[in-house]
Amino acid sequence: MKKYKIAKEVREQILNRVKNEGVSVADAAKEHGVDPTTIYGWLKEGAESGASALEMARLRRENQELKLLVADMVLKLSEAQKKK
Repeated sequence: MKKYKIAKEVREQILNRVKNEGVSVADAAKEHGVDPTTIYGWLKEGAESGASALEMARLRRENQELKLLVADMVLKLSEAQKKK
């Protein structure tokens, strides 16, 4: 496998998307032509003593999904109450 040097700016952009925007490692890897294990390695390097960046990204995605589910449930409940 041929190795390429990833520009620091690109690496930071990828990590920002995974950590802060909730983009999955697989999607970011595909979009930037980087092996997912490379991104996981970067995340591991930058992991702090608390929750890892990967865990934080997963929790943000999960939180967003839960918010959408709650909003959908509230909307359906509101529509059901209007029909009564």
